[in-house]
Amino acid sequence: MQRPLGAQISHMLKDRGVEVIFGIPGVHNQELYRGIEEAGITHVLARHEQGAGFMADGYARATGKPGVAYVITGPGLCNIMTPMGQAYSDSVPMLVISSCLDETAATRGQLHQMLDQRAAADTVCEWSEEARTAEAAYALIDRALIEMASGRPRPRHIQIPISVLETPAPPPGPRPVVASERSDDPMPAVIEAILGAKRPLFILGGGARGCGYQARDAVRALGAASFETYAGRGIVGAYALNYRSNMARPEAQGVLEQADVVVLVGSELSHSDLLRDDAGIRGRLIQVDIDPGAFLPDCEWPVLSRASDFFDVLLAALEGHEPATDWTPAEVKSAKARWRGQVDAETPHVLPVMDALRACLPDLTSIYSDMTQFAYVALECWPMERPGFWHHPSGFGTLGFSLPAAIGGAMARPGLPTLCIIGDYGIQYTIAELGTAVEQGLPLPILLWDNGKLGAIEDSMVAAQIAPNAVIQRNPDFLALARAYGAGAEEPDSLTALQEAVTEAFKADRPTLIRMTPGLA
Repeated sequence: MQRPLGAQISHMLKDRGVEVIFGIPGVHNQELYRGIEEAGITHVLARHEQGAGFMADGYARATGKPGVAYVITGPGLCNIMTPMGQAYSDSVPMLVISSCLDETAATRGQLHQMLDQRAAADTVCEWSEEARTAEAAYALIDRALIEMASGRPRPRHIQIPISVLETPAPPPGPRPVVASERSDDPMPAVIEAILGAKRPLFILGGGARGCGYQARDAVRALGAASFETYAGRGIVGAYALNYRSNMARPEAQGVLEQADVVVLVGSELSHSDLLRDDAGIRGRLIQVDIDPGAFLPDCEWPVLSRASDFFDVLLAALEGHEPATDWTPAEVKSAKARWRGQVDAETPHVLPVMDALRACLPDLTSIYSDMTQFAYVALECWPMERPGFWHHPSGFGTLGFSLPAAIGGAMARPGLPTLCIIGDYGIQYTIAELGTAVEQGLPLPILLWDNGKLGAIEDSMVAAQIAPNAVIQRNPDFLALARAYGAGAEEPDSLTALQEAVTEAFKADRPTLIRMTPGLA
């Protein structure tokens, strides 16, 4: 049946598997809302488009499916650009659909007008396109969903003129069928190099999250050492030769220098993973990625493949293989203990709180962390035993990510535990989204690390011999603010009380803000 295009789009998204949309309605995009309820899609009302974008990001990280957001022309699109940039940096699938003005060349001073809205969005996503007909809108939506499912899952933006959204349109055609092609070529040279290595080392990134069991089996069968990037934490897990996510430690460069073959899977090995310019790779580099633009200049063997397909081929070649490498559990254990001590010396008071928190979390807890001192320590020292359960804004590194992202993650996993970790400065970017969490009745513990300042920035300025400036802010009464939104609020005075507060927060019918201070340890 004919419906206004805005309504047809919601029906199309439902047919393509979309269950939840995050956003804020406005006069420019209200036609998109005409069909949401009729299509059977749940809409989550954010308090700010930035929050809507982070919610869509968090939902996508929890499900592997695209997070979808509806925003208005101009400021709505600008407000969601930071989440889009974060999703682009972390390869998170997100579809942002916005309205746009019918024309901007001959008219000035229109509501929400920008000089070039489409081009602005194009700077923070895989592509940004305008659909001026229903057929173009349908084609772009299918293109975005297919590309995110079959290639690198980065955000896409589609804008549609207001008059086009209002115009009656026929329904979209059936969902396209995507043919998957894979090669079982055993890659003889690559496999031979890996099997013949004396000190093989795997670096596993976020692109390998979906093949944890295959990766673990392959690494163990080879007797290889491994590192996990921050996005790849938990892929190998509790394995005696796993250095975990410690590549940013200065000594880690020396470890990498010892490897005669390095297999980099699903990672660009960015500066945010290393915090230095030289990774330390001196051996032969094999890199596996689905993005041909991600291969490093010194890669000897670029392998354009999904991580799961690569590990299928490697495991087949490993049947009957006896590991004969030079790595020892003792050297790995010693290095990790030494690095933990270094972290404790650099950032006192965090590790005892982290250990107490880790001990009380229920199984399958999904954690969303922000750019905060507590999270920086945890990313190095909190062991993860399964992939895809810790989500952090790497790369783009925006403050305010974790609260709305945790809301999106909790919406994606009803009945399963979700935890937010955020700092006293970062929470003030998106604290209004407490209202959304209360509306949704989410049992979400929000762990607020409150050291009364930008602690990590202060440390960096001191290290650079800069007198700390503008790093101490006046904070509100966070507990009173949480209660004003209708959330629970706790301030434990011991590690045992912290554990009790977190346990009770998972049972509540609303979010609970739990204020932690360095004195808690």
